Amino acid sequence: MRSAAPCLLLLLACSCALHDAASPGGGRDHSAGAAPSSPFSLDRLLSGPPLAGSPPSSPTWSPDGSKLAFRWGGPDGDRSELWLVDSDGSGLRALTEGARAFAWTPDSAALLYARAGELWRVDASCNSERMAELGGSATDLTVSPDGARAAFRRDGDLWIVDLQRSAVRQLTHVGEASISRVPLGRYRRADVEIGPYIWGGPTYAWSPDSRTLAVHHVDRRQVRAVPFPHYLGDETDPNPVRRGYPGQANEARTVGLVDVASGALRLLDLPATTATRVVDFSWSKSGRLLIDRESDTAADRWLHVLEPGAAQPRTVWHDQRASRVYTSCGAAWHPDDRHLIVLSDRADRYGLYAIDANAQQAAPRLLTSAASDVTSPPMVTRDGAVYYQTNDGSPYELHVCRTTLDGAPVRLTSRAGEWRPYPAPTGDSYACIYSNDAQPPELFVGGGRGAAPPERLTTSTPADFAEQPWAEVRYATFPSHVDGATLHARILEPRGLDHSKRHPVLFGPVYSNTVRNRWGGFYAMFQQLLVARGYVVVQVDVRGSTGYGRAFREAFLADFAGRDLDDLESAVRYVESLPYVDPDAIGVWGSSYGGTLTAYALLKKPGLFDAGVACAAAVDPFFFGSDDVAIVRTPDERPDAFARGAAQYADALEDPLLLIHGMQDQVVPFKTAVSLAEALMRAGKDFDFAFAPAATHGWTSRPRYARYLLGKLVAHFDRHLRGR
Repeated sequence: MRSAAPCLLLLLACSCALHDAASPGGGRDHSAGAAPSSPFSLDRLLSGPPLAGSPPSSPTWSPDGSKLAFRWGGPDGDRSELWLVDSDGSGLRALTEGARAFAWTPDSAALLYARAGELWRVDASCNSERMAELGGSATDLTVSPDGARAAFRRDGDLWIVDLQRSAVRQLTHVGEASISRVPLGRYRRADVEIGPYIWGGPTYAWSPDSRTLAVHHVDRRQVRAVPFPHYLGDETDPNPVRRGYPGQANEARTVGLVDVASGALRLLDLPATTATRVVDFSWSKSGRLLIDRESDTAADRWLHVLEPGAAQPRTVWHDQRASRVYTSCGAAWHPDDRHLIVLSDRADRYGLYAIDANAQQAAPRLLTSAASDVTSPPMVTRDGAVYYQTNDGSPYELHVCRTTLDGAPVRLTSRAGEWRPYPAPTGDSYACIYSNDAQPPELFVGGGRGAAPPERLTTSTPADFAEQPWAEVRYATFPSHVDGATLHARILEPRGLDHSKRHPVLFGPVYSNTVRNRWGGFYAMFQQLLVARGYVVVQVDVRGSTGYGRAFREAFLADFAGRDLDDLESAVRYVESLPYVDPDAIGVWGSSYGGTLTAYALLKKPGLFDAGVACAAAVDPFFFGSDDVAIVRTPDERPDAFARGAAQYADALEDPLLLIHGMQDQVVPFKTAVSLAEALMRAGKDFDFAFAPAATHGWTSRPRYARYLLGKLVAHFDRHLRGR
């Protein structure tokens, strides 16, 4: 490691680690506490009830806006239940356990839910009745607008339940099973199905007259079959999986219309279905179908409208910019049945725009602030209110705003952190899931006019959460040493850190969009574990991050392991300037793209870090996914991007490197990690390699693998950064 750099300009952002002494709704202050009654260890992190609790999820309003249903583990965090609360925050009660999919009836009188292959009905008084046998696992349960039927997905098809007769029938007959025999991995999906594409997207939607279902039809049969060998059976299974590479055919994604009475399916003739994703679709109240599409490269965006009775949709709006990278999209009908509310990055910041769907040449009109980013699709209520999430005021925070077609935006939240909104259909109330650096997610409810702050409804954390010595968190800015751009960092330090001594530092998990005042789930807990072991933990928003304008975001195009590594180097120079940091004990780690950053940092900038752990690292662009053309394009278009395979830098490795990879990782094939390992061996380099036979890209999802592999990660840094 080079000697410490000269002191750099430091602009401290407001520290958001500590908040109100008493949380709204009677919750405890979790930001400080006495010495823990039990040690915070990797075993404690991975066993027993979650230390951060089981947070609420899937808030879903009744159609009349009077009640809110949601999933929650309860105050004990030891079970999964369906809960209900009134719009004013009163009457919180558990309805039933084990509900997977659930949906409101149109009259708001009851909820339907799927459990153990059966359909049940439960009302607000907790009275339940069994409705039908579904014959298997049901997902995406909905109720028709007229209340006569329910629909759900199973085995790649749509099924219908007649709620009067409790009769179940298969509506579509398109599903074809996956060619993979091993039930593991992101790309193990049906060859043909009604359902989302690999990385998300819509499934289906009822027309307002309940006679038609718009469906998302996905056909993967033209995608190449790639072997992902599975070694844990009686014999090695070659395990073919449909997975393309950049420039190859992607899954075909289109929209169809299904007649509910007959089951007849008509697919719309949309262009370039293997190179364009269907972002979403939705019906207007008069039966007009909006279809939102984006090219896999993200360069093109289209909005189409299918008029009632028309054979094909017409294009309402086309937006194109060649420099785009993986964008956020969204669109919704305004209740006037004419305007579309559209999330777009057509200006320097993401914004919401109004587009006249009847115009011959639509001219988008900005509804939100040009100085901040809208970070969620529009949520439009029946009274014409438009709710959205925005980083208004700070790139580190996400707040809820409300506007209308002709009004000015009003911010509804003020407490520092991340607020995710769920407005009531009536527009007069909204729910939020809120978290910050010191508080795991909880559910809040507020009034749509913003007269008072939202009130907290849940407390999910167990008693010993408050007893842990959680990190102190602060935010810092400093200039890039390359071009002077302002860079942002989030720094977690042990509480009561002795500033007269020098301490080891871990950057990670490195990724884009990490400098956020929010609770980051499992990795937030793991960061806290590292801090408890005496590390200062740092995260940096490198090029490609949202919140700093278009140029900063789009600099990532075809430049992975380029200026983003320079940003990491600038952050290291800043951290080295801190008098309590040991400049010879700085490590880096990350997973997926974060693993990529880690591997390339050690290979392209030897000596920058003293040790690194690259998890699920994408190190060969030729083996990126076919959707990754959004960041690298294709080998023919950008040969420079595809000339950056990590193996060519193997001779440069100087610092201790640990590779971690799951053998069933279909997002970043295990083969690529093996190829890098071979190159390092040929170069005579010493490194470590830890793998798990059935781990997927989410290699921490199984406790046995998480305990083993995270144990290797901790031991690697303890040995090379603390054990010198």
